[in-house]
Amino acid sequence: MPVDLTLAPKEKRAAGDVCCEPIALPDVDVAQAEQLSKLAKALGDPIRLQIVDVLRSHAGEVCVCELVPLFDVSQPTLSHHLRKLREAGIVDSVKRGLWSYYFVKPEPLKELNSWLS
Repeated sequence: MPVDLTLAPKEKRAAGDVCCEPIALPDVDVAQAEQLSKLAKALGDPIRLQIVDVLRSHAGEVCVCELVPLFDVSQPTLSHHLRKLREAGIVDSVKRGLWSYYFVKPEPLKELNSWLS
């Protein structure tokens, strides 16, 4: 059975005109999206994820000297990862003498968890 199709010439939309209504809008604003992406990016490295896991399960302050033997990286590399986690606001540290003690800050992880669920 033949189908009768009428072809219409293509019409160009003006710049900025939408072709259709969006089916969904973002629930997060730009500032929250930037914050969540900073957290996700910091946790996107396997070693950083494992560091946070160790610090979370310890639920206290952990000396950097206790972390070094847990990972197959040099101490400067481990310090780099810890710095990235600190910059993202996921962990913090206190210095006692020559050593730094690290701990997880729960609020950023709660924020990420809340958005994911």
